[in-house]
Amino acid sequence: MNSTFIPSMVIAFKLAYKSKIISTMSYFVIALIVIVLMAVEFSARQLSTVSLDVGISMIRLTLPFIAIVLAQELFSKEFDKKYTLTSLTFPCTRSTWLLSRITAIFLMCAGLLVVMSILLAAITFYVDGTYQQATPIALGIPYFTTLAFVALDLLVIVAIASFLAVSSVTPSFVLIGTFGFTLIARSYTPIIELLKSNPYAISDYVDPNLYSDSLSMIAFILPDLGRLDVRMIALYDKMVFLPSDWLVLVLATFAYVFAIFSLSVWVLNKRAFN
Repeated sequence: MNSTFIPSMVIAFKLAYKSKIISTMSYFVIALIVIVLMAVEFSARQLSTVSLDVGISMIRLTLPFIAIVLAQELFSKEFDKKYTLTSLTFPCTRSTWLLSRITAIFLMCAGLLVVMSILLAAITFYVDGTYQQATPIALGIPYFTTLAFVALDLLVIVAIASFLAVSSVTPSFVLIGTFGFTLIARSYTPIIELLKSNPYAISDYVDPNLYSDSLSMIAFILPDLGRLDVRMIALYDKMVFLPSDWLVLVLATFAYVFAIFSLSVWVLNKRAFN
């Protein structure tokens, strides 16, 4: 590893701290606690399942936003303010600078994931002790497995946000592009399954088979983030809800992340700064 990798990553942490992103993270942590407790209060049954389900949804909504803000702060704003003319100097290569920033973004988001998941487990454990339900939840291996898949989902989003940040000229495109990517990558599989089970839903407008085939083509260019949401194994303590081809899914996702990282390095090396 390049000797400038760690110092460059430390600088990224300092820049993120100065941008007050830590306070933004704390607001989301407080929001998680409030929203989960409110969901429990308004739920008539399965309290621990509701708290865990709502909490995981909140985590999956929060992490992309934090990743986008960090990508804008550590990439887009530096490009706009011309700080990169100082940062990208010898002996720090462009690839080292980029990978150190990406690593810093992922570690900060992963730290937030750890904090939120511990708080969620504590709240759910407390709720579970006050109300016995017929289908108990699982805060052991199934819960850690769910969080591992959430972290993998986060890694993909960090890769996309970083790629858009180094290839675009406007910070707003990072926000729009990453959220658009996340929305499509998380939802296209359920849409395809819906069309297969109920092709008459759009038969009045287009050919259902043609539309389904067109959506299926998305799988060749986008990872299936929807299948990385395996919370059912923790909500109902049944590992059968884990995809049978989970290993292939994980390897394919890592391959996609590696490809995006490589493309980001290539784009940054070709980019001209003046």
